[in-house]
Amino acid sequence: MIEDFDHFLKTTRSVRRRLDLEREVPDEIIEACIEAAVQAPVGLAGENWRFLIVKDQTIRTEIANHYADIMQDLAHERGIEIKSTHKSLMRNLHDMPCLILIFAIGEPQQTIPQQIAFYGSILPAAWSLMLSLRARDLGTTWTTLLSARQKEISALLSIPDNVTHTVMLPVAYTKNAVLKPADRLSAKDVTFYNRWGEQKTTNSHKNAKGEDND
Repeated sequence: MIEDFDHFLKTTRSVRRRLDLEREVPDEIIEACIEAAVQAPVGLAGENWRFLIVKDQTIRTEIANHYADIMQDLAHERGIEIKSTHKSLMRNLHDMPCLILIFAIGEPQQTIPQQIAFYGSILPAAWSLMLSLRARDLGTTWTTLLSARQKEISALLSIPDNVTHTVMLPVAYTKNAVLKPADRLSAKDVTFYNRWGEQKTTNSHKNAKGEDND
């Protein structure tokens, strides 16, 4: 049913709490999710995605330390308090059963169109992966903070030159998590017709003579 599909999309949320940190996430489940993810649309860069699954405790701890440092620096720089959900992730990241890091072969170029094309070949697959994990009762959250330490992460994970880190998805089975649509602006509030700032009116389908357009 289309209603069920829409509900599934609307309830794929960032899950940072109520996760089962002691339950293993089987490799075959992750691989099945990646099989779905690589069917995502690609841009000019083509299939330049690569997925790195991290289960080693020492590496997870190093990644967690980097994440916490970046988060704290960002909060200090912006003069904001770290949200409780993010604090929970910082505390538990090293105990997540699985971390999936998504890389792009190549590096983004300088122009905006080139950057859009580069990341446009990666982010749809990352989102499809998040949806596929959600379908299997696996909670995750979309984080790009580690991209601030490309060199350190590359050294830690033996990433070759000319490969760019994009997204990390910490993964664990949900544990009494209630996933529901977020309180967001409605489509009406963020959608324009024909020109920026023009919202749909009852006369939006009238032509210049005031006649209905079929």
